[in-house]
Amino acid sequence: MGNVYHHKLVAVERLILAGLNADSLMEVLTFIEAPPVSKAVLENLKVYSETLPKGHEIPFTSQQRYLHFLWDMFDKLPLSLIVPFSIPFRRLLAQHLFKRCGAALIVEENVRFNFGQFLEMGDNVFFNRGVFLDSKGGIELGNFVALAEDVRIFTHSHSESSHMEREYHKVVIEDYAKIYAGATILPGVTVGKEGIVASGSMVTHDVPPNMVVAGSPAKVIRERKSEGKHGDELDHLWLY
Repeated sequence: MGNVYHHKLVAVERLILAGLNADSLMEVLTFIEAPPVSKAVLENLKVYSETLPKGHEIPFTSQQRYLHFLWDMFDKLPLSLIVPFSIPFRRLLAQHLFKRCGAALIVEENVRFNFGQFLEMGDNVFFNRGVFLDSKGGIELGNFVALAEDVRIFTHSHSESSHMEREYHKVVIEDYAKIYAGATILPGVTVGKEGIVASGSMVTHDVPPNMVVAGSPAKVIRERKSEGKHGDELDHLWLY
C-alpha cells in the first residue's frame, strides 16, 4: 500500500513541477480521489485570499491559486485522514507554495493560512490541528518549532478610524519554541529561542529566549524547565 501512496505523490509532484493549469489540476484531483470538478469551474477559480486587499496588491499566480485550492480542499477528502499519505502530501504542497519550507514538515488537519508565499520555516516544524496563520505581514518559524491545536498568529491590524487602513508586522518564532493550544500571537511579536507560550495566552510583546509566558496579555512567569538541555536535547519530535 505504501507504494501506492508513493506513486500518487510522485505523480502529483510531476504535475506541480510542470506548472499547474486546469487540465493538470483535474489530474491531481483524480490522484487524491476528489469528486470531479469541471474544467470550466477550475479555469474561473478564485480563492478567498485573492479577495483581500493584500491579494489585490500582490495578485496570485495561477500556480499559487491552484496550490491554495488543493491545500484547503484536501482536508475535506477521506484521503486526508490517511496519515502515510496526508502528511507527505501537505509537505509536498508546502514545498511549492511557501516562501521557504525546510525538511520534515508535519501538518495535521485543518491548518489554514491566507498567503503561503509569505510563510518561511526551517526543519522539523510541527502544526497540530486547527492552526490559523494570518501570514499577510510574514511569518518565520525556526527549526523544531511546534504550534499546538488552535493556535492563532496574526500579522496585520486595522486603524479604528478606517478599516481600510492596515499595518503589517512580521511574526518570528525562533528555534525550539513551543506555542501551546489556543494561544494567540499578535503582529510584530518575536518568540525567542526555546521559549514557551502557555495554552490560551494572548501574546502582545516579545517572549525572551528560554522563558515561559502565560496569561492575557501574556507575561513572563518563569524560565523553561529545560534541566540544562538545549537544542536537539529537548527532543522536539512529534510523531513516529
